[in-house]
Amino acid sequence: MDEEFRSLTDRLRSESGDSAAFHRLLGTEDDEELAGVLVERERPLWAREIAAFRLGCRGDPRAFEALVLLLNHRDPERCVSAVHALLLLGDPRTPRAAAALAGNTLRTAYALYPVRLLTALRAPESVPALVGTLRRLLAPGEPHWRVALACVEGLGSLGDAEARPVLRAALPHPRLGTAAAEALSRLPAR
Repeated sequence: MDEEFRSLTDRLRSESGDSAAFHRLLGTEDDEELAGVLVERERPLWAREIAAFRLGCRGDPRAFEALVLLLNHRDPERCVSAVHALLLLGDPRTPRAAAALAGNTLRTAYALYPVRLLTALRAPESVPALVGTLRRLLAPGEPHWRVALACVEGLGSLGDAEARPVLRAALPHPRLGTAAAEALSRLPAR
């Protein structure tokens, strides 16, 4: 049992009431049973999360849609589990989905984990999505500075010169300036 699975198990134990169904989903090796949980009506969220996580970690593409929904959940711990499983899943749709979530202006409050996933994926969609999201978050009065900071750090990690203008624009921001300077130092010289 890896650390992420242990964390998921500990977190969902009380949510599930430590039920027999909970233990069954944790213990089954039947991918069809897990996939069935994703499509059956009236299954609780904890059961869907276990099934999606386990299938995603095994590389089963049936988990993709459920994991993307969990990636955009209001509960950060569900998002962390989704990121882990999506990285292991390796589905080619993941970068596009993460970019769409990061750029959704109506869900900016929940964009932190899609931004972090884009950074980890290092996909062609990553830099344009992070640049676009950061540019939008530099507007005066924008409250989502933690998402903006994740964009800045991600762009520094990705090291793409296309990020230079938006990182320079972030320099005067009181909560982003230091990270923007660090990110700029990681970009290739012109």
